[in-house]
Amino acid sequence: MGISVIVVDQQRTFADVLAARLEAEDDVEVVAAVHAGTPAQCLIVGRHADLMLLDADLPERAAVRLCEELCGRDEPPRVVMLSFSSEPERIVDAVRAGAAAWVGKNEPLQHLLQVIRGVARGETWLPPAEAGRVLELLMRDQDQRRDNDRQLAALTPRELEVLACLAQGAGRREVAEQLHLSANTVRTHLQNLMAKLGVHSTLEAVALSRPHLEQLLP
Repeated sequence: MGISVIVVDQQRTFADVLAARLEAEDDVEVVAAVHAGTPAQCLIVGRHADLMLLDADLPERAAVRLCEELCGRDEPPRVVMLSFSSEPERIVDAVRAGAAAWVGKNEPLQHLLQVIRGVARGETWLPPAEAGRVLELLMRDQDQRRDNDRQLAALTPRELEVLACLAQGAGRREVAEQLHLSANTVRTHLQNLMAKLGVHSTLEAVALSRPHLEQLLP
């Protein structure tokens, strides 16, 4: 079965053209190409897809709000933000809302396809030039707002192992293989540890925990 994808963009032509190019791939099935002027439709069709390509340049933070609402539901699609810019502050905003990746609209189609396939496997992706600054901002924010040691101490040993694998760059499938767990079990551990840490994405969890994992792991 292919990766089911929804394309959401404020420019109808862009959404339709991108959807047509993705549909040509054997392993991608485009569920819908949605004009962003119909947010209710985005929420409805979002229930029936593995992944949503969402225009991050929608006015008035509409993309972030839509991402938050989608990611707060049971079994939401994973969200890949598309934008013509890559300011770290905007990427951080999207990550906090639950986005799994941020990709430039001017990137080649093959690059976008690599990200789509990786995100569908449970991976995350940030522009390499901005990744360090994004993680720095996430860690600074978490340090200001939370008692990290207390929150991390609430994690079970298995949840810490899952988090350590993520911090080393493993996707969800690799975590399952390394720890000899099923994909569903890894998903449950991720949901539990993100709830305990008070975050909405694996990128936030990694940023929060990276300075402390060596002390906490046995």
